Amino acid sequence: MKKASEYRKHAEECRALAKQVPEGPQRDQLLEMARTWENLAKDRDALVQKHPELAQPPSQDEN
Repeated sequence: MKKASEYRKHAEECRALAKQVPEGPQRDQLLEMARTWENLAKDRDALVQKHPELAQPPSQDEN
């Protein structure tokens, strides 16, 4: 399972791309994707808070 920081990185990439696109549906879609990545990061943080063992790095078998 990915770390929340990875989800936040994807969100930032979407926002950076959105800045390069003129206003319109494509920009809106990129901003929506950024919000979705941020929500995933928040959900991951909440999950790890309830289950700290999930914060451990995955074993080599899971990579």
